[in-house]
Amino acid sequence: MSSTDTPEAASSRTFSVPDISCDHCVNAITTEVGGVDGVTSVDVDLDTKTVTVVGGDEAPIVAAIDEAGFDVA
Repeated sequence: MSSTDTPEAASSRTFSVPDISCDHCVNAITTEVGGVDGVTSVDVDLDTKTVTVVGGDEAPIVAAIDEAGFDVA
């Protein structure tokens, strides 16, 4: 296995966040989650009310979503 074969670096997680309702919500979550160590991508989808995150660890991501004022379902 080479040093570029790190599955953790490309791990993707999707979280259900039912209270997402507007662009302000998207911006707040994107800012908080984007600041988590290891996170390389954040996609907040208003239609499905989900947050898809590439990289980082689950607990700090959930904490960042909470810090933005939202609960993960």
